[in-house]
Amino acid sequence: MLLRRLGAVLAATVAGGALALAWVTGTEAAENDLPELGSPANAAISLEDEYGAGLMVMRQIREAGMILDDPEVSEYMQDIGHRLSSRAEEGQHSFTYFVVRDPTINAFALPGGFIAANSGLIITTRSENELAGVLAHETAHVTQRHIARQVIDQSHSGLVSTAAMLAAILLGATAGRGNPNAMEGAILATQSAAIQHQINYTRSQEFEADRIGVYTMASAGFDPLGMPSFFETLNRNSMSPDRVRSVEFLIDHPVTSDRIAESRNRAEQIGRIRHEDTLSYALMRERVRALLGDPRTTVEYYANLRKNGGGKTLEERYGMAVAQIAAGDPAGATRELKSLLLEYPKVTQLYGALGQAYLANNQYAESAEILEKGLNLFPRNVPLTIRLAETDMRAGDNRQAHLLLLDLFDVVEPTPEQARLIAKAANAAGDVADSYYYMSEFYIMNGEMSKSLAQLQIALGLPGLNPIQRARFSARLEEVRSALAREKHNNPQDSNGRG
Repeated sequence: MLLRRLGAVLAATVAGGALALAWVTGTEAAENDLPELGSPANAAISLEDEYGAGLMVMRQIREAGMILDDPEVSEYMQDIGHRLSSRAEEGQHSFTYFVVRDPTINAFALPGGFIAANSGLIITTRSENELAGVLAHETAHVTQRHIARQVIDQSHSGLVSTAAMLAAILLGATAGRGNPNAMEGAILATQSAAIQHQINYTRSQEFEADRIGVYTMASAGFDPLGMPSFFETLNRNSMSPDRVRSVEFLIDHPVTSDRIAESRNRAEQIGRIRHEDTLSYALMRERVRALLGDPRTTVEYYANLRKNGGGKTLEERYGMAVAQIAAGDPAGATRELKSLLLEYPKVTQLYGALGQAYLANNQYAESAEILEKGLNLFPRNVPLTIRLAETDMRAGDNRQAHLLLLDLFDVVEPTPEQARLIAKAANAAGDVADSYYYMSEFYIMNGEMSKSLAQLQIALGLPGLNPIQRARFSARLEEVRSALAREKHNNPQDSNGRG
């Protein structure tokens, strides 16, 4: 069964902590500069199967607590990712970009358009161009369907079971909670077994992803030299005392002078594009740093910067405040953020962070006031709206939180965690039917169609539904039933409806 085999390969690759950047070195790949079209993957594995397999691995990663579900970081990743994917000249995938809680330097792509960057990679990048280079390369792996093509190439091989490899993921996540060194040790302990089974892209596929990624970057307005620049950053990290953080990346993605020269030559053929780092990149890089690992250690990091004459930039002061909130010092964060807002009244992220600090200090009125002020300046801003809804719920105004989220999600699609938040708000506000409906949406996003079906059936069985609710729930129920029927037809051995 192709979907089951695809899932097994994906699980094996993620178990080693990375899925298929595989920046292999070689020159023979450069001989073929054209993307491979008309691959057997297009006929043998459907896009729907790829998406289902990607959802399966996403669910395991989410359940292991490895996804950084932070509204501000998620919004930034989606913004930069969609800027790239909209230029990828491919309209078959709906891309999702996210951050994994992991201090090692890595990134990976799942079929179906799921693209991740580890926290450690984001912190290590020196510019937005470097981050865009990594994401563009991963996006190209998806658009060219490299994973599906490789699964077909390896279909004759014996593959380790999905369960065994996903257990390795959970082992790494559990061992690493609160202890980055332990997580690195767990990853390295499973690395040799994972490498044996993971997808090893052919050289032609890797160079294809490089070529397409560089052109995608340029088309999206990023400097294509960001890709070779990041290779050079990796080389420097590999020789530093902190080299363990880049071991994982370099095992999967060996970088040599030839590889750097090849990517730099291609980027120079395109020509330099002037792209200055956005303020969002600088702020989110520090936010990721502040949310990774022990927050008290991060507070000490920023304090040491200040002792040594640094830590005075907007982004560093913002990072300190975010770390203080995480470390249980919302009062200290409030002082810093109020001072920053006086200096930078048009920076969206400062309103969200100050609202978060007030909320952490149980100052509900102050939190709502500053968040509403931010929303007046930046209407329907997703992170600000989420923060205000959280404040309303903590203050006991669940109906207002529900209405606020309804208005937002009529315009933008929620993440799975945001769908769960509105379900919680609806339930607390007494709208039980809508709560079940939103939970059904959460399960759809999580690839759990049977659970979604059950939620919709419960919702339709409740008394007092208005005609609009009944029509909406019924239509969604039929869509879910159709999706389950297709799954059963395509995967007859998997009769429980799991994605």
